[in-house]
Amino acid sequence: MKIFNWTNIRLLLMFALVIFLFSFTTKRNEERKLKKSVVFFLNNSSLFVEEAMVNKLLIQNYGPLINVPKENLVLNTMEKVIEANEMVKNAQVYLTMNGELTSKILQRKPIGRIEGIAKFYLDDEGKRMPLSNNYSARVPIITGNITGKGLEDVFVILNYITEDDFLRKNVIGIHIENEENYQLRFRMENFVVNLGDVEGLEEKFNNFKAFYAKATKDKTLQEYNIVSLEFDNQVVCTKI
Repeated sequence: MKIFNWTNIRLLLMFALVIFLFSFTTKRNEERKLKKSVVFFLNNSSLFVEEAMVNKLLIQNYGPLINVPKENLVLNTMEKVIEANEMVKNAQVYLTMNGELTSKILQRKPIGRIEGIAKFYLDDEGKRMPLSNNYSARVPIITGNITGKGLEDVFVILNYITEDDFLRKNVIGIHIENEENYQLRFRMENFVVNLGDVEGLEEKFNNFKAFYAKATKDKTLQEYNIVSLEFDNQVVCTKI
């Protein structure tokens, strides 16, 4: 006579129930249609690209998305469509269990604006970035002799400025005299800062900050029209 092991039977029944529920849920989820599209901008930044622009871009490529069966959506292709926008650095598109198409977008970050024959931003990776009709970034303006080597050096200077709280708040422009001489303009001051080349930037800016603090204390900043940092371990000033 065969003896039933009720413990094993219960386990088999529970396993079968789990498989049934999983299959039922999966099928129901697959048949569920898209309810709405949601766009999130990482770093709370929706400056150059807005939610309406993202939705319009998707509609132009795929038509109206609402009520589209979810299995008809190719998410990685949608990501590539969004990333084709020159203002977008990265896009992640996914579907939620409740039928929402969610797009998470990281926009490119400009750190300088080139004002030459061609006008464009320089982003935080040193790449050219087009200007926008939606938003004008408050970044240093780059003028002068715009060359490939000059832009490489300007990118080094901009990176340093971006990471320094004092410089980020005060530097409004970089002028390229030539590939060995760069000039800075400050927001509240009339003088020009001759930086020289991009070698020894930390020492140059530390020297400038020491000069600036003392001149501010002495109330003599308005007496200068040129402040030169290109000489070793010193600040040379020319008075008006």
